[in-house]
Amino acid sequence: MSTMQPEVEQPKAILHRYLQQGRDAIAWKLDGTSEYDVRRPLTDTGTNLLGLVKHLAIVEYGYFGTAFDRPYDDVLPVDPATAEPNADMFATADESRDDILGLYARANAHADATIAALPLDAEGHVPWWGDANPVTLQWILVHMISETHRHAGHADILREEIDGAIGHRPTVDNLPDVDAAWWSTYVAVVEAEARRAAGMSS
Repeated sequence: MSTMQPEVEQPKAILHRYLQQGRDAIAWKLDGTSEYDVRRPLTDTGTNLLGLVKHLAIVEYGYFGTAFDRPYDDVLPVDPATAEPNADMFATADESRDDILGLYARANAHADATIAALPLDAEGHVPWWGDANPVTLQWILVHMISETHRHAGHADILREEIDGAIGHRPTVDNLPDVDAAWWSTYVAVVEAEARRAAGMSS
């Protein structure tokens, strides 16, 4: 009988894997959407699918590029330091879906190079964080995992509002194997419990 132990995944690899899962999820949520639906505001604050990707691309360049003094070739479509509020949260008509997804892919590749090159305890400086400096690569990885998955959650809801498409990722939807009738019944139960908790009549 073999006594070999399975290889233990290293902390940096674990963090990188979770970041990549969030990246994949948010990009996937754009698949199959029309030019209008991928851009249109779906909340009172204008949240939209393509804008989330544009925002995350700019953010990755900031945290894995600027913060660790690792220059990049892209000219960002928005300068966060001088732009109007939320200018990074939507795509203009002149910015194609491929433009934004390409920007995100290049930002990911640049970030991946930073992650590969530096140890987790490498120090950086985030100019917009003020006194919360210096930072480490580990800190920034955790921050970007949190931010990316938060926006992926936004994308989940936006996509469901657009056309009812749901799921965690292409190969694992992480949802019960049920039909539309089950969901209707389930939603009715949730509504009934909410009304009961609030003391409202059914």
